[in-house]
Amino acid sequence: MKIGNVLSAKGLAFVMLFSLLVLAADSINFSSILGAAANQSFTLFQFIGPVAGGFLGAGVGALSVLLAEVVSFFWLGKELNPINILRFTPMLFAAIYFAKYARGKFAGAAVSLVCMAAFIAHPIGAQAWIYSLYWLIPAIALALPSHLFLRSLGSTFTAHSIGSVIWLYAFPSTAAFWLALIPVVAFERFLFASGISISYVALNALFARVEAIAKSGFVFVDQRYALVSAKMR
Repeated sequence: MKIGNVLSAKGLAFVMLFSLLVLAADSINFSSILGAAANQSFTLFQFIGPVAGGFLGAGVGALSVLLAEVVSFFWLGKELNPINILRFTPMLFAAIYFAKYARGKFAGAAVSLVCMAAFIAHPIGAQAWIYSLYWLIPAIALALPSHLFLRSLGSTFTAHSIGSVIWLYAFPSTAAFWLALIPVVAFERFLFASGISISYVALNALFARVEAIAKSGFVFVDQRYALVSAKMR
């Protein structure tokens, strides 16, 4: 979807619909964030947010995610500070990666590689450099044959790279802390990638039906997962 198309009634409807889905997902906790305050958790937003780029394109997808994040931020009464504002960025770039992957653009992996360099440049990060090797995954996923799970894995590790660097530079930590997270991250991101894949298939089927009726052309529907009969099309 092009930015200009958002101003149309149907364009706004699709952006608002997706933003509402993301907002609802952000209100359902999935797991606690290790090392964070007791009230900080990953939510189902981790499963749905990145796929915005797949349906709406990089620019509008990121805009939809940002809209949902801002509304959720004020709805939940979070404190307005630089760190919380920076926390908007991981999912924005995850959505952009998800969009870029479909077009085979290696620029989508640039963010995770920059984060890798920033992590190693930090004194603590340099001692736990092996942790940052996870962020080669977005680039590797782009080099391999196209696959939904790899697309999802690259997307969630893009978000992970940004979130980790923000945490490293904003809060005190130790190399032991990061090294201990390595197996946790593997399990956590495998679940997130699986959830993103499932969400994409489910929402693709939903939007295919909506498109079959509205015929707006504003949503990128992957016909491999459309699950719409020929009669509906």
